[in-house]
Amino acid sequence: MTDTSAETSVRVERCDVCIVGAGIAGVNALFVASRYLSRSQKIVLVDRRDRPGGMWVDTYEYVRLHQPHELFTAGNIKWTLGQDRSYLATKDEVLTHFEHCLDVVKQRVHVDEYFGWALESHDEADGIVRLTCRSSDGRLMVVEAKRLIKASGFDVVPNRPLEISSARVVSVSPDYCDMRGDEMRASDDPVWIVGGGKTAMDTAHALVTEYPGREVNLVAGSGTFFANRDRLFPAGGRRWWGGTLVTGIFMELGRRFDGTNETDVATWLRATYGTWLTPTASNYLLGLLSEAENNRIAAGLNEVIMDHVVDAVDRNGETDLVFRSGSAKTIQPGSWIVNCTGYMLRGDHPYEPYVSASGAVISVQPRSATLHLTSYVGYFLTHLLFLDKIRDVPLYELDAPDLRKKSNAAFPYTLASLAMHNLSLIVDTVPNKVFLDCGLDLDRWYPPPRRMIGTTRFMLTHRRGREHLRQTLDTVRERFDVRCGPLIQA
Repeated sequence: MTDTSAETSVRVERCDVCIVGAGIAGVNALFVASRYLSRSQKIVLVDRRDRPGGMWVDTYEYVRLHQPHELFTAGNIKWTLGQDRSYLATKDEVLTHFEHCLDVVKQRVHVDEYFGWALESHDEADGIVRLTCRSSDGRLMVVEAKRLIKASGFDVVPNRPLEISSARVVSVSPDYCDMRGDEMRASDDPVWIVGGGKTAMDTAHALVTEYPGREVNLVAGSGTFFANRDRLFPAGGRRWWGGTLVTGIFMELGRRFDGTNETDVATWLRATYGTWLTPTASNYLLGLLSEAENNRIAAGLNEVIMDHVVDAVDRNGETDLVFRSGSAKTIQPGSWIVNCTGYMLRGDHPYEPYVSASGAVISVQPRSATLHLTSYVGYFLTHLLFLDKIRDVPLYELDAPDLRKKSNAAFPYTLASLAMHNLSLIVDTVPNKVFLDCGLDLDRWYPPPRRMIGTTRFMLTHRRGREHLRQTLDTVRERFDVRCGPLIQA
């Protein structure tokens, strides 16, 4: 139902559910909500961007999925791409799939889309959540909903170029300068990639592929290692006997990590399932890289420096890259400095519990993380919301940005423990169909008999392991003084 207030001429939308955010978390929440609502009920979908896709709308043009494309979706919605199942979808293909997911949901339930609108505020009163939204051209709208899902996720924004002092070099960011575009192609000057994570690997891969023989260098900080895609997602017949199910790896991580031994766990994970480009690699942020990609990048790089860029300065007739360690590297005038430092967990967002005191509002964002990825949070918390069980299940919530700031080393293994602890509680609470319909499950890469073995192992052991996971999370809370525990009941 839509009204216009006679006093203020502000549009008023009334709906059963309002979802703010149309990225991977939001479309999963949308998928789940559509399974509980009838055709006569309405969802209002609000997003500040001009189309669904979240960070994929803004990010660099040559980005690809980390995982096989079929495992990145909303609920159980199938891709229509027609590519081999191991294919890593491009940005345009991912955005097309987001549109497809929205079309599929709209066949089941009434969805009113408001792209180009941002949430300004919301409050709850008398069983109604009242939102104030503003469009990109300044118009106001009020949405009155029975339930609100704030699916901001990681709220990733484009990476700006590094601010540097030198006037002799070009400072860019992949989000504002396509490495395959005319500007880069017209130059043959050296490129210095700053960063060691997935964006840096994508950028290095694009450069060494597009411009064979060009000088491409990497300043990789303290180094990052990745999960070896060949080990997690073996191709062809090897799916029947090779590789390791991701759930099994997470179970092992949960068993090994006790809240204090992240260095030992990282050593085991890197040696058993990892691949890395740099001589040292201490960071792990759930990224994937194949051996072929790793080898191609390594062969194409001219130099790798393990340090952090502070500035590029002109002095004594030369241009130097200045590093955090105090050392410097003289570089060629005209060099390109490409900012590929991390996107995730950069914002200073205020804390908000993952569910409000009334149980009518859920918030999918990292200050109250309940699972390792926001896509999973959007999917499972929305099920709990509509089953009216979201405040009954004692999920742990973690202030992920605070922990990463205090211990980047413990961060990924705490996320794994958090995910396994909360999934253990969720699996005891929701119908089996909730898990059967979860297309995000990376174990779906493997044939059903192998998945069944993994599922059986999890079902037989998850309750026994829950106490260890809880103790691990409590240890992290005390050790690093971070929010990590059950939601405080109002």
